[in-house]
This record gives sequence, C-alpha cells and structure tokens, in this order.
Amino acid sequence: MIGHPTRRVLLLAGAVATAALRAIADDAPRRIFFVAGAGARSNPNIATFEDEMRRLGYTDARNVTIDYLLRSVDLSSEALTEVIAAQIGRGAEVIVAYGPERTLKSAVAATRSIPIVMAAIDYDPLAKGYIASLARPGGNVTGVFFEQIELAAKRLELFKQAVPDLRRAAMLWDEISADQYEAARQAAVAVGIPGVSLEFRATPYDYERALAEAGVGEGDGLIVMTSPVLSTVDGQRLAAMALQHRLPSMFVFRGPVEAGGLMSYGATGPEMNRLVARYVDRILKGAKPADLPVEQPTRFELVVNLNTAKELGLTIPPSILARADEVIE
Repeated sequence: MIGHPTRRVLLLAGAVATAALRAIADDAPRRIFFVAGAGARSNPNIATFEDEMRRLGYTDARNVTIDYLLRSVDLSSEALTEVIAAQIGRGAEVIVAYGPERTLKSAVAATRSIPIVMAAIDYDPLAKGYIASLARPGGNVTGVFFEQIELAAKRLELFKQAVPDLRRAAMLWDEISADQYEAARQAAVAVGIPGVSLEFRATPYDYERALAEAGVGEGDGLIVMTSPVLSTVDGQRLAAMALQHRLPSMFVFRGPVEAGGLMSYGATGPEMNRLVARYVDRILKGAKPADLPVEQPTRFELVVNLNTAKELGLTIPPSILARADEVIE
C-alpha cells in the first residue's frame, strides 16, 4: 500500500528541517566558561590561554564563545556555584576552574557531568579528593596541578641562600593560601629563620598596618604566598611596598619581580596556561576528563631582579645568579 502523498511530503520536509537544525547546531560556537579568582582580560595568563586556543584553531565568536568571570573572589561560594550553574544552563560545554580551590569546589558543586578543566595553583586536588589519581582522575575533573604547596619550602630555602643575613621572614598569607603558609612556616623552622605570620582576612588588605604592628623592618624579608589577591590583584603593589621599606621579597610568579620584587620561584606560567587550552581542545573533540591524566609542571623558573638587589644594598651570591633562569638588570 502506497502511503498518503501529503504525509510523505510532510515527513520529508520534517527530515530536511531536522538535518538543517543539526547542521546549524554543529556550526554553532562551542561555549566555554572560564572562572578565575582574580585578574583581567589583559592578564598574561588569560592572554596565553587565548593565544593557544587560537593556535589550536578556535576563533572567538566564530567557532567558540568564551565567557569569563575573572573576580570570583568577590563572590561567596554559593553565589559562584549559582553563576556556574547558570552558564551551564546557557550551554557551556567546558568549565575552566583557574586558580584557588574555591573555583573548582564551586564548579563541582554545580555539575558532576559537564567537563571541568582545573588549573590548581594553591591546593592539592588529589589530597582534597577532587580526583582519584593523577594518571586516571575519574569523574568530570582533569587539568593542571601547579604544586605550589611543596614549592613553598623550596622558595624559602632559596630566599635564605640569596639573603644569608636575613633576620626574620614575614610571611603574607590569607585563607586561600593557608596550606602554603603552613609549608613555609615549617621550612622556616628547618632552616633556622624566625617566621612572622601576617594573615589577611578582609579586603582590601592593609599591608602597611600589618607590617607596622609586627615590627617588620631592617633585616627582615617578605615571603608572599600566592592567592588571587596577594599575587594577582596586589602583586605589583606589594613589590613596590617592599622596595619602599627596603625589604627583600620573594614571590611565586615573575610578575611582581618585574615590578621591583627581589625574587620569584615557581612553575612557568605560560607553559601551564597553554596546557589548560589543550585540555579544553581535547575535550571539545570528544575526550573524557576521566581518561585525561592530570599534568604537573616540568620546569620551574628562578627570577632575580639585580636592580632591586643593588637598590637594597644586597650582593646576591654567585650560586644563586648561576642558577637563575633570568636575571633582570
């Protein structure tokens, strides 16, 4: 029996329409939501990520749409979870949780199915239970683990070698960098440097008052932990303040050293930020986060600002200068 001709035409039209909608959907930009603790679109970390995305063939508004929330530190954890959930409702296919633990914690609270690419800078995602293992993370989370906690001790050792007459180490930390502070505190005891705890809670952080109340002055140095406020928002300000008070300073990333800080030691940011983009690319092409091993830094850089050393009247030992990846003169 031959079907009704009108019905066949309607079925054919419906099939054509469905195929057209699928083609449009396939051509629609893929959506990514990038959450960071602090920063701006001009931040070198974001610029490197975007540059790598372009190199991988993604052009904003043509085949990818990247929405940003770059000051999540201003939101409560609950509010951040709601924002991420709203972006998922708008079609976000990948969440990038960059920086502090709260970005990943809120992302996981928002979804257990949408892929999450983390850039774990100041926490251990394995110890915190976000992944099952580095080789096979399981679940919907994978990405990059910067290992800042373990580096806190190494950073203090290098600082002591560079400034052998260091009287005390004033350690600047906040809630986000508490684990780093504890590692640095233990390292200070091990190398025989009295540590001074400078904890900051309510923003804006009053650094001048904290230094004055702790009696930080001649012969002391600053060890600055990394957090959205300490390293990104206030990094350059802290470098300038240390120089003004004639205090040698040690940072995690090179940005504050370029602004006048004495030293930094940590993972090379550009390399790790490109890795974040590559994870996003692989997931958009069908890879599952559970099957993508978490990567860790393979290279760490020591940067020394010799101009700052001269201004402070310090002579950096040749052993440190020989080891430095870059000496700013």
